[in-house]
This record gives sequence, C-alpha cells and structure tokens, in this order.
Amino acid sequence: MKKVSDLQVKIFADGADKAGMLEMYAKPLIQGFTTNPTLMRKAGVSDYRAFAKEILLAIPDRPISFEVFADEFDEMERQAREISSWGANVNVKIPVTNTKQQPSYDLIKRLTQAEVKLNVTALMTLDQVRDVSAALAGGPPSYVSVFAGRIADTGRDPMPHMAAAVSCSGPIRSWN
Repeated sequence: MKKVSDLQVKIFADGADKAGMLEMYAKPLIQGFTTNPTLMRKAGVSDYRAFAKEILLAIPDRPISFEVFADEFDEMERQAREISSWGANVNVKIPVTNTKQQPSYDLIKRLTQAEVKLNVTALMTLDQVRDVSAALAGGPPSYVSVFAGRIADTGRDPMPHMAAAVSCSGPIRSWN
C-alpha cells in the first residue's frame, strides 16, 4: 500500500474556523486551505477581508483559496484582483458559472492574463474541465476543483469522469 506522501495529490482543508484551520495547519499532510463566503458566514465571520488577512498572517506558507462573492463578472473581477493582492499564497476561487449558469471562461482568461492565481471551482463536466484548462493556459499555477462528490451524488461513478478530466486537462491540482 502506498503512503499518502507518495501519491500525486495534495490534501486541502476546507473551512472558516480559525482554531480549526490552525489545528489543520499543524498537520504536515494538510498542504493548503480553501474557504468560501458560505462557510465564513456559518462560522460567524462578519468581516471577510479582516478574517482573510488574519488567517494569512497565521498561515503564510501554504496556499489558501478565498472565493469572490459577487455574481456579476465585472464585480467578480474587481474582487478577484483585490483578494489576490492580499498575499503571495492566495488563490482566488472563481465559480465555473454564475447563478445564471453563464460560464466564467472569459473572466478566467482575463484574470489569468493578469497573473492572478485561481482556484476555479464547482466543475461538473468534462467540457467545463477542457474550457477552464484552455482559459488557464499560459497563466500562473492555479487549481481546478472538479466536484467528484457532487457527481457521485447524482448516482454516477465519478472515477471514470476524473480519469478523463486528467487526460483532457493536463495536470489537475485539486479534486473535491
């Protein structure tokens, strides 16, 4: 049996509780963190920016993804540029579509060209993986979060989908 350290995966902790994040930070297996506005709200965070900056001071040496909370692409871009300025270890989470089901590929391309490190999230289809990979091409290291668990929730085995996603996209850096 392989050790976790031999696998080509990184384990990220997902949450918005500072004490819990610091507890995970002490574990060498946890190689990064991700959060979102919903998790922050559930954890009682009322000042997104202040919370993010506090976490970045406490966890300066591992990637941390903070998500935009706008639904319009112009405002997403403004927020993404600000969030990315908070630290060298910041990745900005951008959903693959907004709530109107409009794809965010053009926004992803603009942010990639501006050297914003991204974590494109909530991918469910191979077409999304291909289109996001194309939009990220040539940019800084970024993450693509394919939601295997949600695919499984639909009654489909996500493993063939995940294998196909890897083959059509190059190196995928994050699986959810």
